[in-house]
Amino acid sequence: MSAGLHPLVIGGVTLDNNIILAPMAGVTDLPFRLLCAEQGAGLCCMEMVSAKAILYGSRNTEELMEIHPDERAVSLQLFGSDPKILSEMAKKIEDRPFSVLDLNMGCPVPKVVNNGEGAALMREPKLAGEIVKAVSRAIRKPVTVKIRKGFDDAHVNAVEIAKIAEDAGAAAVAVHGRTREQNYAGEADWEIIARVKESVHIPVIGNGDVTDGAGAERMLRETGCDGVMVGRAARGNPWIFRQIAAYLEDGTVLPKPDREALREMILRHARLLLAHKGEYTGVREMRKHISWYTAGLPNSARLRQSVNMAESMAEIERISCMVWTSGA
Repeated sequence: MSAGLHPLVIGGVTLDNNIILAPMAGVTDLPFRLLCAEQGAGLCCMEMVSAKAILYGSRNTEELMEIHPDERAVSLQLFGSDPKILSEMAKKIEDRPFSVLDLNMGCPVPKVVNNGEGAALMREPKLAGEIVKAVSRAIRKPVTVKIRKGFDDAHVNAVEIAKIAEDAGAAAVAVHGRTREQNYAGEADWEIIARVKESVHIPVIGNGDVTDGAGAERMLRETGCDGVMVGRAARGNPWIFRQIAAYLEDGTVLPKPDREALREMILRHARLLLAHKGEYTGVREMRKHISWYTAGLPNSARLRQSVNMAESMAEIERISCMVWTSGA
């Protein structure tokens, strides 16, 4: 497959393109996914959801799993370590309008890892295979797996886990080129992504250090992977999917959004958040997004300081208008 923009087939699902928004806790909620989908992401991954939380009927988990009709292809990601619970909960939620179900075997957060979940499963190949087999047999929708390079430098086993996942019924695997011990520090190892691609027949999605169109093209070309997953570079920058798509299509480098486009996106994001979560929660969650949107702008620290004290949408609108018209 060429190192460019193309549809991506995962199981029986055909995505519009091979650029994917990575799942990020506290980031890829419904409002942010809508913005990224509008900008051209071929698949948007939800925040990870605990299978046990579904089992126990958590109200917060119900909100995490909400999908808007305007979203196109959505990946719902489950995490856990019990094959029975994961498969039963996958079956329980299968009728929801997500496209593929992803299994998290890469989360590096200590409270997740210490519970034997997320990246801890990289140390348990047999259990990882049992989980994939149980879930893929329980539902009709495609099952994918997100893994890391390994748990640490002494245990680099992404190829082994990917093969196990394929044999157990996974329709695709996403590989983050860092170990759990690295967390998000240092450079991502794209060589491990290439090795996984050479070792399996299912689609491989590369993840790590793609921040623009040229980086996406280089990852596709150097690793041979089928799709590119964008995580932290999308925070405060939903335009990145349109920019990557244009570059992969014909080498076009789209300009960065101007101040007015940036302001409009911030206000649209805020309105979506408030509509989805209410003013109290929405305004407070929007604070971090504004920090990402405005990073690098002149006087952005002053803007963030003001926004971090905002408690209403009216204040966010007033502050953003004031800063942009004053030439911050």
